[in-house]
Amino acid sequence: MAHQSPMISIPKKTTEEVDWTTPIRNLIAQSFGENPDNYATECATLQRCRQDAVRGAGSDMTARDLLYKYFGQLELLELRFSEIRVNFPWRDAFTNKLITQTSIAYEKASILFQIAGTHSAIAASQSRSDPEGVKRAFYYFRTCAGMLNYINENFLHAPSTDLSREVIKFLVGIILAQATEVFFEKCTDEKKGNALVAKIASQAASMYTTLSEDVKEFMGKGIFDRNWVTLIGIKAKYFSSLAQYYRGLADNTAGKHGDALVRFTLAESLAKEASRSAASFASMFVPGMSPNLPTDAGPSIQERTKAHHVLITERKAEAQRENDLIYNAILPAPEALPAIEKTAVATPIHIHDVYGAPDVQKTIGQDFFIRLVPLSVHESASVYSEEKAKLVRGEVENAEFAEVEARSVLEGLGVKEGLVRFKAMAEGEVGDGEEVPVEVRRWKDDISLVEDREGVGKLMGELTKLKDGVQRDLESVSRDLEIESRECEMMRVKYEHLWTQDPSAGLTKALRQDLKDHFTALEAAAMSDQQVTTLWDGVRADIQLLLSPQLEQLFRDRAGSSGGNLLDLDVGSEEDDSKERARIRGYVDEIEERLSRLSKISRERNEVLKDLKEKIQTDDVSHLLLLNRRNSGVEPTLFAAELEKFRPYQQRMAATVHHQEVALQEVTALWKSLKEHAGRGAGARKWEEREKRKKETVRRFSNARDRYMEIRDGLAKGLQFYTELTELVKKLKSNVRSFVSGRTAEREALVAKLETERRLSVTTSPPPLAAKPSLPPPPPSKPSLDSAFSSMNLREGPASTPPPSQWQSSPPQQSQYGASAQSHFTSPPPPAPQSYPPASQYGSTPSGYPPGQYTSSPPPQPQQLQQSHSSFLPPPPPRPASQSTYAPSAPPGDPYANLSIFNPQPYTPSSHNQPSAPPPPPQGGYQGQYQSSQFPSTPQQQPSYQPQQQYHQPQQQQPNQFGSFPPPPPPVAYQHGSAPPQPQQQQQGVYQGYQPQSQSGYGGYQTQGYK
Repeated sequence: MAHQSPMISIPKKTTEEVDWTTPIRNLIAQSFGENPDNYATECATLQRCRQDAVRGAGSDMTARDLLYKYFGQLELLELRFSEIRVNFPWRDAFTNKLITQTSIAYEKASILFQIAGTHSAIAASQSRSDPEGVKRAFYYFRTCAGMLNYINENFLHAPSTDLSREVIKFLVGIILAQATEVFFEKCTDEKKGNALVAKIASQAASMYTTLSEDVKEFMGKGIFDRNWVTLIGIKAKYFSSLAQYYRGLADNTAGKHGDALVRFTLAESLAKEASRSAASFASMFVPGMSPNLPTDAGPSIQERTKAHHVLITERKAEAQRENDLIYNAILPAPEALPAIEKTAVATPIHIHDVYGAPDVQKTIGQDFFIRLVPLSVHESASVYSEEKAKLVRGEVENAEFAEVEARSVLEGLGVKEGLVRFKAMAEGEVGDGEEVPVEVRRWKDDISLVEDREGVGKLMGELTKLKDGVQRDLESVSRDLEIESRECEMMRVKYEHLWTQDPSAGLTKALRQDLKDHFTALEAAAMSDQQVTTLWDGVRADIQLLLSPQLEQLFRDRAGSSGGNLLDLDVGSEEDDSKERARIRGYVDEIEERLSRLSKISRERNEVLKDLKEKIQTDDVSHLLLLNRRNSGVEPTLFAAELEKFRPYQQRMAATVHHQEVALQEVTALWKSLKEHAGRGAGARKWEEREKRKKETVRRFSNARDRYMEIRDGLAKGLQFYTELTELVKKLKSNVRSFVSGRTAEREALVAKLETERRLSVTTSPPPLAAKPSLPPPPPSKPSLDSAFSSMNLREGPASTPPPSQWQSSPPQQSQYGASAQSHFTSPPPPAPQSYPPASQYGSTPSGYPPGQYTSSPPPQPQQLQQSHSSFLPPPPPRPASQSTYAPSAPPGDPYANLSIFNPQPYTPSSHNQPSAPPPPPQGGYQGQYQSSQFPSTPQQQPSYQPQQQYHQPQQQQPNQFGSFPPPPPPVAYQHGSAPPQPQQQQQGVYQGYQPQSQSGYGGYQTQGYK
């Protein structure tokens, strides 16, 4: 930097605060009729933008960007508020005089002057020893000159000195002279030709000389710094010397030794003057007095001129010596030397080129008041948008029509499908290409993925497991009910009229109805499961083959791809056969080339259409409409001119359509020739047979795949059904166990009470008068307990008729029996007889049934039964041989009735004697449509039925109930002051909530027996 020539930068203006908000708010309210408060943010943003640009900004790239942004916003602001009036105070850059104007043009000119000053400072501060620094300095000097020229061209009658035409013109001359100097340095560094360098130096010398003459006019006004004048004069002499020096070098090279010596003499004289002036300038230069010059301006110019003077002195002496000893050339007079040509290398860069750059537009950003658009501009923009939309719609329709036309022609000819056949014929045999179709491979991948995750076999196993569990639970429930009923009746036979526990038949009617419904649904579901199993057996082999590695070999075998010759032409030799294949191959290659061309044309058309849409989308003429909104009748012309921007895209679209038509015509001609040549031989017939077999195989796997998906759908619905049925059965089983447990506890309490009463009656009764004669056995025609039990068996038929009202009363709770016993006895009862075990031992499991099925007391031993029956009834019948199966009274329906794979007969509610039509099935098939009777939740310690009243209802005479004996007498009195028994219609059943609802089926399973 020590030897870098010093450059002059333009001083910047200063300003004070400006109020943009108030004038803008007034204009928005008056001219636009909108609420100014809606634009408070925009006004504040504009105010802050001006402060950042003109107050405190330096002379670097950041200051440049801030000024760029503010000037761009001023341009956009003037389009909307051209009549705005704001006080803009600016101080003159040279005289420091404050001048205030209300025109926005004054603000714009001042900002441009600031930008020019910033550019000159950036250019002067660059390090020109770096090639990039040289480029930046040259560029910013030129842009600075362009900004100043724009001020002179567009802002007349400047109110300040710094913006006057004479001053601006002088500043432009300084900037362009310095730009030429930068270019000269670049040429000398790059060792350009002496003649070219001499021309550039002559141009710089001429510009500095002109400036040194013009500056004399401003000397008396005190506008410019005196150091500027001195430096300009030094550079004028310096570059004049350089021009003579380099031209002398060029003349010496050209053999003009006399001219060269004279030019060296002139260069030495000018260099001596420049060096003497530079030495004087360096001795008097004070950096603080000239802020627009580098701090080392004096030493730098002195060193450069001194070095040049030494160089030219040596070169002149050498040229003089050579001329005296060798050339003896005649030395012409200096005035007779031809003038050195000048070359203008530095031209101003216009402001439009600066602001047209993408980075500058990005710096400016979006218009602050973009939402504030005049109504007339809105209307004009809408008209222009419609014109653009028409253009796009037309091109899109043309493109779509071209695509449809190409596709229709190719499909009509069958080129894409038939070309594979002819290609195989040209090769002579079926290649080792892809034999398995794409859809078959997709089916294989889908089924493999599903089978790996959860196969059909696993699903069927889960289905069977759930079904077996439901079967076991239902059989367990049936056993528990039958055992409980049998034990109750055995106690009734034993204690005769003293046994007051209600029969089980009436109390378990709802439970047995639900049990019957579940059995019916289970059997109907089993039939549907069998249908699914049968369907799976039918497609299992095809599915396994589809998933096996032998799939490709199967297609090869079915397609006949065994390497046989597909070109079976009527030729007599192998040579003719090869010629025919070559001809077919030639046709195939040409058709493929045309198809490839069509594909490229289609892609190019789509790309052009995409570019056109993007161009139209980003096209905005709002600024043009704002500029011309006061001019009427210019819109059609303006729109037509703007739409011409899209003409190249339309031409490219039309060209693609034309090329496509030509390619289609060629494909049509080639295809017809190929079919006439090779489409009628035996090879074509073999290919057709091969494709037919292949299609049959694909159809077979397609049917197997469809059936497989239907099977999985059926299994999923079946699993859902069995899961819901399992929950219902578990609930039923829980209710039955609660019922049996309560009945057992009630029975044990009643047995203990009766045994206690019997022991007391034996100890206090008077001696018997006389033994009664034994009664004959009952006739065999009378009904027995065996027939009574058979009427309650669900496996033989429907339930028996409800018992009389004396069996409909609620069973007593165990705690109430305990209270009753305490009310009759004031002292502990005597121990029970040895013939009956204690009540606590009745919880053991009978040996004739599996453990865990019930907790009721065991039946009496045979000898006890014999003793009890000797005076009452014959022994009870033996237990039925089987209690684990149940036969429904009606045939079950189709459990997969809502699946389309079985096509069953439609379900009719009347065939099942249902009162109402079934509800519609849900979307998912098995969706839990089966609704059992809503059983009440029963705690573990207490049965969920109503306790019995604390009185014994009088028993009415029942024919054939206890043989031929009369009924026992009623009890003496009600206990605890309880009310007499209510009529039969007021007696509630124990499980009055077990009323089964009419349902159409278990989510697709049609049930029987819903009454």
